[in-house]
Amino acid sequence: MITEQLVWAIFFIPLASFCILSLVVRPFFNSKSHFSGPIAVLSIGISFILSVMTLITVVSNKNLGQDWGTHSWLKIGDHFHFTVGILLDPLTAIMLVVVTGVSLMVQIYSMGYMKPSSNESGIGEHHGPEELGNPVYARYFAYMSLFTASMLGLVMAANVIQMFVFWELVGLCSYLLIG
Repeated sequence: MITEQLVWAIFFIPLASFCILSLVVRPFFNSKSHFSGPIAVLSIGISFILSVMTLITVVSNKNLGQDWGTHSWLKIGDHFHFTVGILLDPLTAIMLVVVTGVSLMVQIYSMGYMKPSSNESGIGEHHGPEELGNPVYARYFAYMSLFTASMLGLVMAANVIQMFVFWELVGLCSYLLIG
């Protein structure tokens, strides 16, 4: 049985990974930025496992949709009331597995791609930063974690405003990753 807290954790674990990588690892432990990849992969891996558990629960349950966690966030007067929540139906559960699964594979591939390797002549061939202490390494995995969290927020959005906010965050992360 999956609970509301576990479904929220699918979103918040990659977001916590972004915060750890961008606010702790990059500024204070930049020489140890090689920990950035495993931190991001571990967080997305946990989200993937929780997503699979959610999919199994939703598919085995005959309830076609569940509006979980609609919490009041902002109320202005009597007319404007904004809520934040999760809409969990079979399509959402499938998309959670797809988003976390693809993101996990991309991050695992990125760890191998950005690692320096040497060819037969002993000369190092670098696809990523020249050294793992380069701030680019930690920043890349931080942005990938934020991108994954934004995609998960977009998939689980319970209202149009929430969907718009996460859509814009996905666009911002795409810009940051490409640029």
